[in-house]
Amino acid sequence: MASAHLKALAAAALTVSAVPALAQPAPPAPLATPSPAYVSIVLEQEVARPAAEVWKLVGGFCDMQVWFPGAHCEITSGKDGELGAVRTLNGSIQEILVGRTTLSYTYTQPVRVGLPYNLYHGTLEARPVTATTSKLVYSLVHDQSMLADAAAREADLDSSRAITLRVLRNMKILAEGGALPAAGSSARR
Repeated sequence: MASAHLKALAAAALTVSAVPALAQPAPPAPLATPSPAYVSIVLEQEVARPAAEVWKLVGGFCDMQVWFPGAHCEITSGKDGELGAVRTLNGSIQEILVGRTTLSYTYTQPVRVGLPYNLYHGTLEARPVTATTSKLVYSLVHDQSMLADAAAREADLDSSRAITLRVLRNMKILAEGGALPAAGSSARR
């Protein structure tokens, strides 16, 4: 019995040694941005409404024209809410829907000729908290390495946070049944 077992092991060893070694992968190509400086922003806003209801009111891929003052949004390729859909903002900024769930979507911006690619990605999510409440979560990731210095990077972060907080507050107002102040109004949001 031991002899049969040893013969089987020897046969297996011969089979393994007959398999050619796998080729080593080639080294990765250098990064287009050699020293990226990735940053992320995650901001949340509590909403006194169930997540599914919130999402119906503010979760369409072009709904941003309602909650982002001054934005005009048009689906220029694909279908609103489906992977691969392209929204064009104010006639020039394109964003592509690259991920979605029942209560979220993730988008990115395409690479443009002559401009450094900053890997910009955003995710908007309506997250259930209780049966009657939720929170909106807006996440952004991008590369700041093309900005001049630490002061410019901090100013960029501050600006992104302020804009994101403003639109989250606007979404909360709309989701809870309110109306946004008219454009040019001095009312605070």
